[in-house]
Amino acid sequence: MLEDRDLGLLTPRAMSRVDRAAMSAGIPGIRLMENAGRAVVREIVKRFPPSRTLVLCGPGNNGGDGFVVARRLRELGWPVRLACLVPVARLSGDAALAAARWPGPVEPFAGLDPGRAELVVDAIFGAGLAREVADEAARAIRKVTERRLPVVAVDVPSGVDGASGEVRGTAFRACLTVTFVRAKPGHFLLPGRLLRGELVVSDIGIDDRWVRAEDEGLRRSHPRLFRHLLPARTPESHKYRFGHLYVVGGPKATTGAARLAALAGLRVGAGLVSVLCEADALEVYACQLTTVMTKPFADETEFRARIADPRISAFVFGPGAQICPATRARTLELLASGRPVVLDADALSVFADRPATLFAALRPDCVLTPHDGEYARLFGCRGSRLERAREAARLSGAVVLLKGADTVVAAPDGRAVIQDEAPPTLATAGTGDVLAGILGGLLAQGVPAFEAAVAATWIHAQAAARIGRPLIAEDLPAVLPEVLAALLSPPEGIGLPR
Repeated sequence: MLEDRDLGLLTPRAMSRVDRAAMSAGIPGIRLMENAGRAVVREIVKRFPPSRTLVLCGPGNNGGDGFVVARRLRELGWPVRLACLVPVARLSGDAALAAARWPGPVEPFAGLDPGRAELVVDAIFGAGLAREVADEAARAIRKVTERRLPVVAVDVPSGVDGASGEVRGTAFRACLTVTFVRAKPGHFLLPGRLLRGELVVSDIGIDDRWVRAEDEGLRRSHPRLFRHLLPARTPESHKYRFGHLYVVGGPKATTGAARLAALAGLRVGAGLVSVLCEADALEVYACQLTTVMTKPFADETEFRARIADPRISAFVFGPGAQICPATRARTLELLASGRPVVLDADALSVFADRPATLFAALRPDCVLTPHDGEYARLFGCRGSRLERAREAARLSGAVVLLKGADTVVAAPDGRAVIQDEAPPTLATAGTGDVLAGILGGLLAQGVPAFEAAVAATWIHAQAAARIGRPLIAEDLPAVLPEVLAALLSPPEGIGLPR
């Protein structure tokens, strides 16, 4: 259910079905169009003084919204020009009705000059754009962009695919985007996120029951999705209640990644964290970690004995593991243990030549955390970032956390969350290892895999934002208690977004 209007996302196709359901129930399409135009005007007048405004309309319903915006701004006394991509006679349906109510002249796009315009309203193409912007529309976008005029976009900036955030040839860079009913994935996925400006989601009179009927399980990240699942500490609490995380360490030459993951797991609240390592690496781990225990093993038989301990709550494997037969075998042993497992880095890449072997061993309580390169080695899926993450989760049967500047977490049942606020300072070595450790620590505490992955990406991003300056991965674990303190405080507490 879309219980939170400001978190739920609808794809353009789902939004079209919502519109049709509302109209089938008796709401005239022109009323929805009038409501949409009124909403755009309301947001414009909040932010701009009366300005010479150029409204650019396209051939569909988005263009119809533009005709309403132009008329209502004119009624408020604003000087308004309107240009339409096609002759008005070619408009149909509600767009034609809206155009007929416009009392002023309609300019063609051919030879369009912004002239003395101070503000542009972009109503050329809506969120459902699936083709390249070309010819007169592309030229209009370039002319406005060259003039650096402020642009208010209706639904999405024209040229941005509302489903994927991709740019179809060229696109406006808006200072404000007003969309309707629910935000679209393309508002939060790159590069669309960088082109939308301020985003306002407006109600246009569509009942939530039609929205719920089309819910595809898509959300943008927020603590409301997971905060209720984080275990609280009480006077009766003890360390075993918060789980025992095992981080399987790499060999002697690559211990740093596992040490980062182990420290992050402890900082995020796991009751105990141990590093399981080869015997010849024990000295390195033991002298570098004080609150993290070390569990050496001499051979694969002892490895299997170690991971059979029923007190283990979750595993993290992959950071610093190296691509070799032993990594592959250990991964399968961990998955066979029946405990939740986070697989990252080399524990994923080692299956590049036989992904089906990995997929057959996975379960819904396991999480894969690939970046784009690791993803490409395992999955042949194509499409938008959201589509690729969801398809990978479906194929693998595990939760997939596709890392990047617009991280997507997807579950095998189709649910997906976009984390769109990760600071670019995270683009440095080792931050992915910290993320894996945070995730493992949450799994160890009993947080379900999908919500744990969503929480981990949010906490990771918040920690980086608190540091602010160019950071190194070692900076992140120390900030996690501050993030958790704000997260677990009441909603009016410090640092929690509204």
